[in-house]
Amino acid sequence: MPETLARFAADLRAERLKKLPPFLFNAIDDKKRAAIAAGKDVINLGVGDPDQPTPRFVIDELETAARNAVNHQYPACYGTHRFLTAAAGFMRRRFGVAADPKKHIVALMGGKDGIAHFPLGVLNPGEGSIVFAPAYPVYKQASMMAGATVHVIETTPASHWTPHPNQLSDDLLNASKLLWLNFPGNPTGAAVTSAELSLLARRALDRGVSVASDLAYSELYFEGGASNCPSLLAAPTIDLEHDSVIEFHSLSKTFNMTGWRIGFAVGNERLIAALKQVKDNYDSGPFNAVQDAAAVALDRYDDPVIAILRDEYIKRRDAAVSALRSIGCEVTPPKAGIFVWARCPVDSTTGKPMSSWRFVEKLIDEAAVVTVPGAGFADSAQDWFRLSLTRETPRLLEALQRISRLRF
Repeated sequence: MPETLARFAADLRAERLKKLPPFLFNAIDDKKRAAIAAGKDVINLGVGDPDQPTPRFVIDELETAARNAVNHQYPACYGTHRFLTAAAGFMRRRFGVAADPKKHIVALMGGKDGIAHFPLGVLNPGEGSIVFAPAYPVYKQASMMAGATVHVIETTPASHWTPHPNQLSDDLLNASKLLWLNFPGNPTGAAVTSAELSLLARRALDRGVSVASDLAYSELYFEGGASNCPSLLAAPTIDLEHDSVIEFHSLSKTFNMTGWRIGFAVGNERLIAALKQVKDNYDSGPFNAVQDAAAVALDRYDDPVIAILRDEYIKRRDAAVSALRSIGCEVTPPKAGIFVWARCPVDSTTGKPMSSWRFVEKLIDEAAVVTVPGAGFADSAQDWFRLSLTRETPRLLEALQRISRLRF
């Protein structure tokens, strides 16, 4: 083959991309698209994309703000005064955290934006990034994109998928610079108390390791109330001014705003400054009109419409738990979040739980229902799967009925 043609035929991706594992949802999407192409009525319980509309009071503010010609120019990259003030007010009213809007908070184009960019600002190639698994894939993959060495610590069903500070050994912490936390967790729904969160973070901080917490589901709590969704910044022994801590917040799930791409990070001034510098070089910030609308949302985080949303998720969760138990799944009702995490039913031919990939493929092929295999999140979750509650209730119930009719 001529040299020029060989160049065109070569894989043109950078080496950093070649090192990444395939993004979990891509493989699922291929199966889903094939089922749709075959004419099947597919119900997607895979990705957590809320089905309910954004609250009317948020949309009304966007309509007003979008007509303001000032908002048609480049946005305030770090966040408008109005949005940052609203974020600070939310942190104060909801968690009792006193944050300075100018130095402790930065606006994000969704939580994923901040999580993906943050490692570029704090990790040098070869430095360690600790991830408790099963976990949202972006913690690991964003760290890898920054050239970091990722240390994965597996959690198990025996600990209800929660880590213990003892898992953070001295050797591990000495080889690391960043620890990721996510409670309530995706995909497991695992929850910890504020005291437990403090113990984990303090173990890392005392060894010079920064701690990043993803609190995407802070307002989607069920039994036990808001205490199931503690903020790292309000945890005992944590000091925002002196400890290298940062927390990522998203409006996507609480306010059904996934497509709006808006969130914020709040944390120690040094870490926020590092994230700001990365974003200076990568984007220009969220649309100002969206920030105005998001400010109204944060101001009204305790609006009755959010309580109604929680009640609807509880109904869906209870229906999902009942249906999954009816086919032999091991499942603990989550205390918060939008996912149900369950062990696959026992395979009648082996007497053991099915592998998660085989189970998920069976659901797509025989019931036209999409879920997510636990094996894509962690080695310790080979026979677990994740089901999303973000489908219209009638469609969710239809999907559960289809699953209930299957034989394993």
